[in-house]
Amino acid sequence: MINSLHRLEDTALVSALATMLILAIMQIVLRNFFDTGFLWAESFLRILVLWVAILGAMVATRENNHINIDALSRYVPEKYQPAIRILTSLSAAMICATVAFHSFVFVQMEYDDRTIAFASVPTWVCQSILPFGFAVMAFRFGYSVIANLLGRR
Repeated sequence: MINSLHRLEDTALVSALATMLILAIMQIVLRNFFDTGFLWAESFLRILVLWVAILGAMVATRENNHINIDALSRYVPEKYQPAIRILTSLSAAMICATVAFHSFVFVQMEYDDRTIAFASVPTWVCQSILPFGFAVMAFRFGYSVIANLLGRR
């Protein structure tokens, strides 16, 4: 079950990135050679950048390949490293949970405003990746805390 979710996450990331690249290339060709283009493409590409960033962050968190800004661990003796990992994972989980909550509120406000991002796609649909992605990352960092408490990495 969990492997299927990981594959779905990877597929969504690759699909969004491929769509972004293909659409950007099509826009360049259409503009330079045919003096035309898709009116909605720039807005859609901006949204795809957001989705690729959040999906990429979710995958990086899953694989434990995210950016670590942890200067303290370089100077602390090895015996305290598990405590540092717990502290940094707990901090990251709390930050991601806070961002997930506030981005959920933000998406609700966009839903209430009924603004359109492009074509007839509502803005809230495009931004819905924010609370979802940060909630997933908060869960994964929380899981990391529990794994470190149990002595697993």
